[in-house]
Amino acid sequence: MVKVSVVIPVYNAEKHIEKTINSLLNQTFKDIEFIFVNDGSKDKSLEILREYEKKDNRVIVIDQTNSGPGGARNSGILKARGEYIGFLDSDDFVTENMYEALYNKAKDKNFDIVECDFRYTDGNKTWEGIHDLNSDILSLQEKKKYMIRMYPVLWNKIYKYNKVKQIFFTEGVFAEDVEYLYRVMPAINTIGYVNNTYYYYYQRPDSESNSYGQKLYDYITNFNSLVDYYKKNGIYNEYKDEIEYCYVRYNYATFIKRATIFDKNQYVKATNIVMKNVKEKFPNYKKNKYINQLSFKNIYLKYFNKFLANVVYLIENRKI
Repeated sequence: MVKVSVVIPVYNAEKHIEKTINSLLNQTFKDIEFIFVNDGSKDKSLEILREYEKKDNRVIVIDQTNSGPGGARNSGILKARGEYIGFLDSDDFVTENMYEALYNKAKDKNFDIVECDFRYTDGNKTWEGIHDLNSDILSLQEKKKYMIRMYPVLWNKIYKYNKVKQIFFTEGVFAEDVEYLYRVMPAINTIGYVNNTYYYYYQRPDSESNSYGQKLYDYITNFNSLVDYYKKNGIYNEYKDEIEYCYVRYNYATFIKRATIFDKNQYVKATNIVMKNVKEKFPNYKKNKYINQLSFKNIYLKYFNKFLANVVYLIENRKI
């Protein structure tokens, strides 16, 4: 049995895909497979992938019509044979010992997820990523606390495959990785942490995460879907405090901050829409136990209103 499967969605990545591939093929961990999903690329990405597939039997290439990162990852999940599964973006790279370190940690105490630290890079300089974990998580209460502070990135982790093989990404939406991780959380029990930087996230000015535009409304759609997912699967009551807090946090903090790219009229419209959704889904969120823990962020979330939204807009657009 393959110990680790790594799924890499690829779309028009000819300029940087070889660095990514080589960082994988140089792994010290050998019992591993790399599933590249060519998601309808219009450049030479598929040609490059096929060449590597011929040279190394760990490379598996799936070619499909474009369905977005979520759809590409879903194809990889279905193809995976590993005991653990990981995800990597086609312009990022990892250190040669990443998967060996994560797998060894996973097997040490049979963790369901193991994550490591990461750094951002723009090709010239690097800077630290957000460290949302500093110790292993071994209990339900620790996991719940992690959920409300989690920095939701897929790729600095490996996941026990039999825990997530029936959990899929929503296709055709922006920020599908955020929703996916909150779908995964109830299915797992323990998380291991490796205190080393192994993953380098390449931040390009033209990347999807920097050009979201109207796709930003997918944040609201995704979290509405997430609430429905928890209810449908009978886990809503168990995680009501956590999902409520995260719903408010992502809508009133992440969505609002990113919506400042809009002109003022669009921003006002976006503010009205997000406030309407929060009121409909969680009209009593101000009683949430996490929001009532004293911090500047929680005060902002608890008392968010149109005036605060306007202040955020002015700050982000450097007008005050």
